[in-house]
Amino acid sequence: MALTGVEIFKLLPKTNCKKCGFPTCLAFAMKLAQRQASLDLCPDVSEEAKQKLGEASAPPVRPITFGVGNKAIKMGEETVLFRHDKKFVNPCAFALEIKDSLSDDEIITRVEEILNSEIERVGQKLRVDAIALINDSNDAARLEAAAKLIVAKAHEMPLIICASSPQAAEASLRLYADKKPIICGANSENAELMADIAKTYNAILGITATASGGLDEISNITEKVKALGVTDMVIDPGARKAKEILEQNTLIRRAAIKKNFKPLGYPIITFAQREDGLKEALIAAIGIAKYSSIIVLSSIEKWKNLALFTLRQNIYTDPQVPMQVEQKIYKLGEPTSESPLLITTNFSLTYFIVSGEIENSKVPGYLAVMDCEGLSVLTAWAAGKFTASKIAQFIKESGVENEIKHRELIIPGYVAILSGAIEDKLEGWKITVGPREANGIPAFLKSRAA
Repeated sequence: MALTGVEIFKLLPKTNCKKCGFPTCLAFAMKLAQRQASLDLCPDVSEEAKQKLGEASAPPVRPITFGVGNKAIKMGEETVLFRHDKKFVNPCAFALEIKDSLSDDEIITRVEEILNSEIERVGQKLRVDAIALINDSNDAARLEAAAKLIVAKAHEMPLIICASSPQAAEASLRLYADKKPIICGANSENAELMADIAKTYNAILGITATASGGLDEISNITEKVKALGVTDMVIDPGARKAKEILEQNTLIRRAAIKKNFKPLGYPIITFAQREDGLKEALIAAIGIAKYSSIIVLSSIEKWKNLALFTLRQNIYTDPQVPMQVEQKIYKLGEPTSESPLLITTNFSLTYFIVSGEIENSKVPGYLAVMDCEGLSVLTAWAAGKFTASKIAQFIKESGVENEIKHRELIIPGYVAILSGAIEDKLEGWKITVGPREANGIPAFLKSRAA
């Protein structure tokens, strides 16, 4: 039973020390009751209170770490239904399916696809995160052989072993005993055996419902497995169609968040495989937006990766805090004292697009990135944060005058209206209006360098 804010307050130190980041212990207690803060934020809470409050303050979706080392994936720990309420915490992971019925060469090729899937976007390195090994052959020996190939080629890559046969699962799981894998395929018939295997090899157990069982069946199995001593689980409600995935994932998340229903308070795994790549991308997009912690794909073409990575990146950023980069003068290429100087705002997407186009031009230059609280150029100008006086002050204080001989500043074409005012504020400087769109920068810089 969840404790109310007042009940939690009674167990806190009541010093109002603000060490937790909240103005009073009561305010902190209210956040704990709403699952919007962690008890760890209070350094002075007693051990007795920790014991009593542990369950009450725990996130409604159990936090789980899948895999080990640098490629480990954090899942769960979510506290809200809608990202504007707070934010979503742990980005969903993408896993590529590898069927054990493939030839050895085909398995190795698919592993290499995963290892080479990394894309850099707005300063973040994004990639396919895991492998889902499917016991398509229904042969324990073949599943084990496929697992050996994978561990030899990508021993650090988190692995999901999808097998409903406990014997087949255990044979391959031995190779991953110290790597915190997921063994997916526990159902109402094999739950005890699968739970025993998961405990033996320190694995996360994937709970699967039958087509007719639904969430009631999932709830019964998770409670049974928990009683057997396995606490780390992911749940597959059996949904495969878009409508079912949307419906089941929403019901699971709502039950965990709004009702504090523990039997459904686990990360969700969604199997989105489709023969049609576009349809698969659309199904995966539903999972990204609606609460899937792991999404299994049948293929990872670059266009699909970029679309899904971008959507994931947007869904799992804090909507109340714009992504931004540090204010400073960035050197792109190997600029000299004669190289051009451009200016923009510190919105991450703006910075990475503009800097990328400068690099594409092959014309070395300086990019002055001004702190506008993470706003884009037009938004910052409209909000009074990218004005002539502020730009002039930034350039004067930046020290860039010691780096360049010329006194020319290239401003974004969208704020051409500021050129005269900036020249008035920056005595001795020439203000040049650059392209309105970033993709015009290479031609603009090349024409000047000719």
